[in-house]
Amino acid sequence: MRDINSVSAQVVDFAMKVHSALGPGLLESAYEGCLLHELRKRGLKALSQVALAVVYDQIKIDVGYRVDLLIEDCVMVELKSIEKLAPIHEAQLLTYLKLSGIKVGLLMNFNVLHLKDGLKRMVNNLEPSASLRSLRGETDD
Repeated sequence: MRDINSVSAQVVDFAMKVHSALGPGLLESAYEGCLLHELRKRGLKALSQVALAVVYDQIKIDVGYRVDLLIEDCVMVELKSIEKLAPIHEAQLLTYLKLSGIKVGLLMNFNVLHLKDGLKRMVNNLEPSASLRSLRGETDD
């Protein structure tokens, strides 16, 4: 695993490159695909649409949540292409971070003139959970 701050900085740099090339107004999936390509092209381990289960009553339940991008098993990216980010989008990312045990998340809204105006970095101070081990393919055995 690479340094979290270095990974998140690279993700932001590549997202700005994608946004500069495409501009605002496209579907989220277009930005996701192009950013995924940039990350992999640069040698980063990047996964898209990673299943995220909810653990309730000590049972892992797959209810269809998906992490947009997971980079180097340490940075989660939630992509949007909407008019304006709302507090619920930040709450969603924070909940995903807590469920997974991932420490750093980036909320990115590509439907802005300047991507820096659509970026929010969030930090989760919890220890990695069983869900993160599951995302990584690890077991408790």
